[in-house]
Amino acid sequence: MSNEQAQTLDSADIQTILEVLPHRYPFLLVDRIVEMRGAEYGVGVKNVTINEPQFTGHFPGRPIFPGVLIIEGMAQTAGCLVTLGAFGAGARPKSVLFSTVDKCKFRKPVTPGDVLRYEMTRIANKRNIWWYRGEAKVDGKLVAEAELSAMVLMS
Repeated sequence: MSNEQAQTLDSADIQTILEVLPHRYPFLLVDRIVEMRGAEYGVGVKNVTINEPQFTGHFPGRPIFPGVLIIEGMAQTAGCLVTLGAFGAGARPKSVLFSTVDKCKFRKPVTPGDVLRYEMTRIANKRNIWWYRGEAKVDGKLVAEAELSAMVLMS
């Protein structure tokens, strides 16, 4: 599949995500890619539910989805965009490794019942390093933001 053909993919269901990410429950933090424009832009969705293990300790009586897991969900969404949007069905990377997080801010708490939208926009890429700006939203309101980078390993 050529790069142009790879960019025609406009979404990804959980089966496709499981094919391109090594993460599994409880650490798979994106349920679906609902919008995708190649590796340039995409929106991942995470349904936050009370039965997730982090809520037993974060925090008893007031469950709050950990901010670090929001950032990880952003990184997983970006990893899907790189793998599916830039490589398509061709020679996929062996792995995409989270490298940096910058300009991270948490704006509002995320709680069970919320639907997180990870909106990721490519800032740049040079060779095997990709940079994304991410915004996490619930009901259209910004809950977190960050700039992330990842290294793509082909072998």
